[in-house]
Amino acid sequence: MTPIPERNNVLTLVAEAVVSGARQERACDVIDLSERTLQRWKIDQVTEQADRRTGRVQAPQNQLSSEERQQVLAIANSPEYGHLPPSQIVPRLADDGIYVASESTFYRLLKAKNMLVHRGQEKPRQPRNKPRALKATGPNQLYCWDITYLPTEIRGIYFYLYMFIDVFSRKVVGWQVFETESSALASEVMKDICVREKIAQNQVVLHSDNGSPMKGSTMLAMLQVLGVMPSFSRPAVSNDNPFAESFFKTLKYCPVYPRRPFKDLLAARNWVTTFMHWYNEEHRHSAIQFVTPTERHAGLDVEVLIRREQLYAAAKARNPNRWSGATRNWDRANVVDLNPDKTNKETLNHEEVYQELKLAA
Repeated sequence: MTPIPERNNVLTLVAEAVVSGARQERACDVIDLSERTLQRWKIDQVTEQADRRTGRVQAPQNQLSSEERQQVLAIANSPEYGHLPPSQIVPRLADDGIYVASESTFYRLLKAKNMLVHRGQEKPRQPRNKPRALKATGPNQLYCWDITYLPTEIRGIYFYLYMFIDVFSRKVVGWQVFETESSALASEVMKDICVREKIAQNQVVLHSDNGSPMKGSTMLAMLQVLGVMPSFSRPAVSNDNPFAESFFKTLKYCPVYPRRPFKDLLAARNWVTTFMHWYNEEHRHSAIQFVTPTERHAGLDVEVLIRREQLYAAAKARNPNRWSGATRNWDRANVVDLNPDKTNKETLNHEEVYQELKLAA
């Protein structure tokens, strides 16, 4: 069979020859082509985009009759079964010695009649959109926070570590250990952070999950007073708050994490104090080119990274044979994204996000 592009080229050449004064029969003889074939190709060219396959005209022999379909719908909407899904209806009918149709047939017929709706008293499932994509280009623009459990010597009773971290610098800007989870306690920690970091109105976006301390009225009222815009994860999606989850993993899997539960609240606070000093002041964070969070928060990491780059350049100059390519990349990460979109659309910075979140609220 002649490929369609070649066939169309032949038709074009013959048409040009006829327009120039040649007879179609003679043109076909020159290229050794039958006029009947040319005629068939012209018809195919007009209809080649259409689907000319014959449709199925016969009905399935095993399909339900109209009466049987009505019986299925009547059972599904009866007072006895109207509150149950087909997955519950079919087994109950089988227990009564009745078979009308399969579970999939029940679903198919209900869907065709637009009757496949949520049944039951619980709320139906709702689509949850990904949180607004945010980005930070400097410290004190984007915070995230969360609460984790610290074990006590009494099984089932815990202390609660409140942790606020700067997404750009990875510095823990505020924390506290309490005996209870409370929106009021969280609001006091956030108030102290804003005073200590000199946070202005509409400067910081605070991201968290959907826990009750995060969405409590006291916390939201405090954020409004402080001029901090809240942002929330999707329910039960821990990936939407990755920086807080990553920090808690670092805390609980570090070598110095206590093997035994904390004796009392003072012991828990003392240990967390020591850990926070190590994390902020000594720990070289891998995501920020192995500088400390405090150095990056204060902007001191720029000088540190420049010195490292100069050191590597000098080492390569002394012995270039040790490097097959460029030296290690010590470039500073100037933008940090939180929940970025998969599309090419850029995430919002801390100045643009306020209008977007206010419109969504």
